[in-house]
Amino acid sequence: MHLSTHNWMRAEPLETTLKRIKKFGYESIEISGEPEQYKTKETRALLKEHGIRCWGAVTLMLGERNLAAKNQGQRERSVQYVKDVLTMVSELDGEIITLVPATVGKVVPDGTEEEEWKWVVDATRECFTHAKKVGVKIAVEPLNRFETYLFNRGAQALALADAVSPECGVCLDAYHIHMEEFNVHDAIRQVGKRLFDFHVADNNRFAAGLGQIDWPRIVATLKEVGYDGALTNEFVAPVDRTPAAPYPDMVERHPVDISPEQLKFIQDHGSSVLTEKFYTDQMRITAETLLPLIK
Repeated sequence: MHLSTHNWMRAEPLETTLKRIKKFGYESIEISGEPEQYKTKETRALLKEHGIRCWGAVTLMLGERNLAAKNQGQRERSVQYVKDVLTMVSELDGEIITLVPATVGKVVPDGTEEEEWKWVVDATRECFTHAKKVGVKIAVEPLNRFETYLFNRGAQALALADAVSPECGVCLDAYHIHMEEFNVHDAIRQVGKRLFDFHVADNNRFAAGLGQIDWPRIVATLKEVGYDGALTNEFVAPVDRTPAAPYPDMVERHPVDISPEQLKFIQDHGSSVLTEKFYTDQMRITAETLLPLIK
């Protein structure tokens, strides 16, 4: 196992992110799934310069992106988006994308269970065909019930992976599974060898080590099933807007270099953009919590 991180949680130049994570012992990055933001030749050079490899990317299923949509044109556009993310990862020598099949924040179905299952399976199969072509693995990621109605538990994600191909896998996220699973360790064991990626944040979505999750036991269970991929940092700290706030300086009041869509995504997940100091501390705390357990 090695330590990785997402970078969508704070809008900043990629070089800034790479400098920060390198000093804390991160080995790779799971890059934001917005192919239009990255010129892969320049990004490859930056990664090489800082000694950080691309582990993969996460699909940011915003707006109309939805592999389970009733509208065929919407599904086709969503498939093309996933293909573009896969191509980007391939050009960055990455290994994986974590695929959230449905729109984040959508909690109302478009059709019957049978209709939606056919739509999402067919669409994911098309994405998988492209993934095989470009040499990148797909891991289906379930989210908690407040972010999606469709895939909330590992067993559900595994059912989609099974319907697509034995070579399709699953990504579990410590934050989500501690909300949704009957037993988080059994959920990891059930996915077993099909676990291709693992995201980390504590039960309060702060950095690993700032909540109630038993990280030594989580890492031990991952080792038990033979998992040898990334632990990818994905804290999305909720902002406290009351006088009880333990971190009064956590919000970046004047964010720059961020699209309206990306700002909305960050606000929907964590209330606002985090300051550089707070963000850096979360990266450091995660590393200090997890590195001693995986080395």
